[in-house]
Amino acid sequence: MAEHFDLIVVGGGSGGMATARRAAAHGARVAMVERERLGGTCVNVGCVPKKVMWYASETATAVERAGDYGFAVGHPQFDWSQLRRARDAYVERLNGIYANNVERAGISLYRGSAILQGPRSVAVQGGDGDGTVLQGDAVVLAPGGRPRWPQIPGAEYGIDSDGFFALDEQPCRAAVVGAGYIAVELAGVLHHLGTETTLTVRRDGPLRGFDPLLREALAETLAADGLPVKDHFVPAAVERGADGRLSLISEGGERVEGLDTVIWAIGRDPNTAGLGLDAAGVAVRDDGSIPVDAYQQTAAAGLYALGDCTGNAYPLTPVAIAAGRRLADRLFGGQPDRYLEYRDVPSVVFTHPPLGTVGLTQPEAEEAYGADQVTCHETRFFPMNYALSPQEAKRRSAMKLVTVGSEQRVVGVHIFGEAADEMLQGFAVAVRMGATKADLDNTVAIHPTSAEELVTL
Repeated sequence: MAEHFDLIVVGGGSGGMATARRAAAHGARVAMVERERLGGTCVNVGCVPKKVMWYASETATAVERAGDYGFAVGHPQFDWSQLRRARDAYVERLNGIYANNVERAGISLYRGSAILQGPRSVAVQGGDGDGTVLQGDAVVLAPGGRPRWPQIPGAEYGIDSDGFFALDEQPCRAAVVGAGYIAVELAGVLHHLGTETTLTVRRDGPLRGFDPLLREALAETLAADGLPVKDHFVPAAVERGADGRLSLISEGGERVEGLDTVIWAIGRDPNTAGLGLDAAGVAVRDDGSIPVDAYQQTAAAGLYALGDCTGNAYPLTPVAIAAGRRLADRLFGGQPDRYLEYRDVPSVVFTHPPLGTVGLTQPEAEEAYGADQVTCHETRFFPMNYALSPQEAKRRSAMKLVTVGSEQRVVGVHIFGEAADEMLQGFAVAVRMGATKADLDNTVAIHPTSAEELVTL
């Protein structure tokens, strides 16, 4: 006989965990099914270990620039293996914290793969939950995504973004393939840690869809840092030479040779294969994503989906968490109108320096409101951190406010530069609240900071 729960959550990543814990806090009886490590992509092969690596690469840059402030640091040695061991131990501790949180919340955890037998029925296959059948008043699908691989000869010689975190040794020479934030971040980390790195993109530069100011500022900095970007490079094959080195070859015959590794960072696909969605009466899109409405409801009553598996425009950990918590509040917390509005979502890319964005880009605002209704305010400057640096070592920050209407309501904030990742959060609140340019002008600046530039434009 199947065991019954108020809620069954498929997936123990960010979205699934947030949903389960919030529902349990409301008094619901909750089961969770997870076949891999708790924490999902973010904790294990995404945000968390990536940020650790980014901090390491930022430290390398700080060491290089220490002489500007009178420090004689000599020639420090970097130990990739030591960093990996410490990083992996940190992630393992987080896995344990997640497991403890599940236990403390009273959530029943089943290890194995979840297969739908209907919209409210889940069978567990493999793991210590093998053969268990669960029934729920509601089922939430939060299986996340997986790295995409190209279908070209020799693709198997490369690794994906998950494989980056399994590298035992630092590659001497690497190519990162992709134009999105994962590709840009991994390329930057490798480059600043000393790997000779090339970033290849299919079209005209990375981060398409971001505001033009951010793309221009990033391109300028990548060039100044000596990280080559090969535009219009469509991979056609990877070859392994007799010496074990790899060559990445484009459709046009261009070659990037002598590589220790090729990293595929060309996107992620919804991890929905094998879930048994047909049995639940749910059809997926061509890319495997699950259609949902504004309330995360699928085509089947009682079956919900959230996070990366839905193909939403914001495949971000905080978005999945926010959607899951709101869903649990609605189902079990007496808040029937609670749902996530997928707008004005702040996002940061951990480049060097980082960039942050919230709201509409200038082209998006002009399309939505008309070019005559859009006024942009922007600036480029050298942060004070470079005051004592030689000119060739300085890296310029860039900021833009996108406003609309005669009142100049702020609909977009775009920042490239030191501390962009930290300062954006507060400005995202302002955008959500409908702040105008005058509101920012009337805010007293904090001096001397980069953030003050946004209220003194």
